Amino acid sequence: MRPRSVDELMDLLHACRGAWDTPDRSGDPVDLHDHALQTAHLLRRLHPSDKELQVAGLVHDLGHLLRPGDDVGHADHAADAVRPLLGERVARLVQLHVPAKRYLAAVEPGRLLSPRSAVTLGAQGGEMSREEAAAFARDPLAEAAVTLRQADDAGKVIGLDAGVMEDWRPVLELVGVRRMAARR
Repeated sequence: MRPRSVDELMDLLHACRGAWDTPDRSGDPVDLHDHALQTAHLLRRLHPSDKELQVAGLVHDLGHLLRPGDDVGHADHAADAVRPLLGERVARLVQLHVPAKRYLAAVEPGRLLSPRSAVTLGAQGGEMSREEAAAFARDPLAEAAVTLRQADDAGKVIGLDAGVMEDWRPVLELVGVRRMAARR
């Protein structure tokens, strides 16, 4: 499903309450709703002026809702879903959050991952080779993608109050409006 409006995207985000990154709930300790809020909240604190990065944090794992059980393709599914509404930069950041995990595994050996992320790292290609890491680092969005990944890894705290989903509606509208203005 591709949301055609902020209202439809908000419906998807609200549907993340009680939805998990694994159908059997063996994955991360918070549902997709809380994980989205925590990731976006961390990015808002770290980069208050980068609304697109914050929004990418909010929507980065929608692929788990759209195609449950597809750990390998979840980033691509989420990126494809949000691209028409939120634009290319948001979609690319969403898409790059998995390669950013592989990159960080290569450049920071021994980096701690959640148990589920450690399992999915192998299915997603494992740590990058030296050549892959060099190519990733040259991507103009690499730094922002790594920042998103770090917030993604940190946004898995049971009981953390990161606000409510409805607080993100104006930010989604702002990013969507900018996207529409850029198309004209």
